[in-house]
Amino acid sequence: MSATTPKHHRFIGRQQFSRIVISLTAFVVLLIVFYPFLFAMMNSFKTQLEAQSTGLIPFVQFNPTLQNWQNEFGPGAAKRIDGLKNSASVALGATSIATSLGTLAGYALARYRFGRNNSPIVFVVLLQRFVPPVATLLAYFLVLQRLNLLDSVIGLIIVNATFTLPFAVLITRDAFAELPRDLLDATLVDGGNHWQAFRHVALPLSKPAIAASAIIAFTFSWNEFLFATVLTNLNAQTYMLQIIGGGGIGTVAARILIAVALPVLLSLFAQRYIVRGLTLGAVHG
Repeated sequence: MSATTPKHHRFIGRQQFSRIVISLTAFVVLLIVFYPFLFAMMNSFKTQLEAQSTGLIPFVQFNPTLQNWQNEFGPGAAKRIDGLKNSASVALGATSIATSLGTLAGYALARYRFGRNNSPIVFVVLLQRFVPPVATLLAYFLVLQRLNLLDSVIGLIIVNATFTLPFAVLITRDAFAELPRDLLDATLVDGGNHWQAFRHVALPLSKPAIAASAIIAFTFSWNEFLFATVLTNLNAQTYMLQIIGGGGIGTVAARILIAVALPVLLSLFAQRYIVRGLTLGAVHG
């Protein structure tokens, strides 16, 4: 008994040491992740002069003020509200198109074979994500110019839907591939058609994956900056462009918090759908 006691104590000591290391690592990671938000939040309540300092403790290192937030939502905020509306319109429009088309394409790639296999089609879908967005900038500019869609919300919706479509296709394809084929075939045996099997069986069972793809598409479209910079001027300017559109450090900090608020809240609200949707198809028997 005495011989095993030191081993037992050493084992407990290793466990405690491992927990301490894991806790410290998690704290450092959380600090790195949340420090930019904390920095932005504190600076949004500072004056321009106080924003030059590094103080983060309110009422001790600086006196909080609502001036930056009042400037954002007070008189003269119509332009910024228009920017928020444009960002919301682009994100919702691109998400609707990418999710709808991506779900249909994902089901087709999971359920049917085109030629020997669907690998070439999947490769083409993935290829779109491999190409740097800046490489397609001139092409999009010329196409939208010919269609008279430069500096328009519709033009931005088309561009963002194109770049977020691969996410929807691949995520939903993996989800549909996990569904038992017998379950879908049973609908056909019972007299249903392929559309009914898709609508009444495949769609309800794949809601988490569809929700995950929609949230990813929305977040990418909401945060998009490059195409909004080149393809818009005044009428379709998004809120991302207004973040750097003038003002001091406190003003920019307030705008950053406004910009990240909606995607963060949306992700927190649908967190369980995101996790479940992204893990569908990850484990194969």
